[in-house]
Amino acid sequence: MRQAGQIFAAAISIVMCALPVAAQHLSDFAAPRPIPPGSVLVVGFLGGFDRWNDPHRGVRRVALNLRSRGLYAETAGNHRYRTALKFIRLALDTNRNGRIDPREALAARVILFGQSWGGAATVKVARALQSLGVPVLLTIQVDSVGLHDADIPANVREAANFYQDDLWTIKGRRVIRAVDPARTRILGNFQFSYHDRYVDESDSSWMRRTIGRSHVKMELDPLVWNKVEQLILNAAEK
Repeated sequence: MRQAGQIFAAAISIVMCALPVAAQHLSDFAAPRPIPPGSVLVVGFLGGFDRWNDPHRGVRRVALNLRSRGLYAETAGNHRYRTALKFIRLALDTNRNGRIDPREALAARVILFGQSWGGAATVKVARALQSLGVPVLLTIQVDSVGLHDADIPANVREAANFYQDDLWTIKGRRVIRAVDPARTRILGNFQFSYHDRYVDESDSSWMRRTIGRSHVKMELDPLVWNKVEQLILNAAEK
C-alpha cells in the first residue's frame, strides 16, 4: 500500500510541474573544483521539476544562507543528480588526478539534503558516494518522495527525515532506517501537520497549491527549513 502511495505521489508531482526542466551544467556550480582541503561541501536537491536555482524554493534558500556563513553550498535539480555527483567528485579530487583516492575519500566532508523527489535523490547520491568510499556527514530528507529512499546507506554518519502525512495530499516518506545502525545514527523522523496551520503560499502557483496541498505547505514552511539549516550547521561544526 505504501509503495502504491509513493507511485501515486510521483505521478501527482508530474502533474504539478507544468514548466519544462531547466538545464543544469557543471559551470553552474559556483564552488571551486577542488574545494580547499578540510572544507564542508553541502549539496541540496530540489523537488519535482523545480529549477535548480529557483530562489523561492526552500532548498535553494537554505543553500544561499549557508553560503553567507562561509560554507560551500550548491543546489541541483533532482533529475540532474548525475551532474551533481560529477561535480562532487571534482570538488573532492584535491590532487586533480581524475579520481577520488582513498586519502581524499577519508578527508571528505559532505552533507546532502533534498525535498520531495530531491529527498530520494539525496539517498541515491549517498549510495553512489558509498561506492566511491566517500563518507557523508549528514543526509536530510524533507517530505521525501521515492521508491527506494527509506534505507540510509552505511557511509552516512547521521540522517534526519521531516515529513507530513496529511489527508488528500502527496505524502512524504514516514520512516527512514539505517542499513547499519552501528554506523548511521537516525536523528529522527519528524512529523508535521498543516490541516490547522497557516503557511504563506504566495510564492506558489494556484496549480501547485491546489494539487500539492500540505506537501507544498511543508516546502514553504520556514520552521522546517530553519531546523534543516541548523542540523547542517551542527554537522559542519563537528
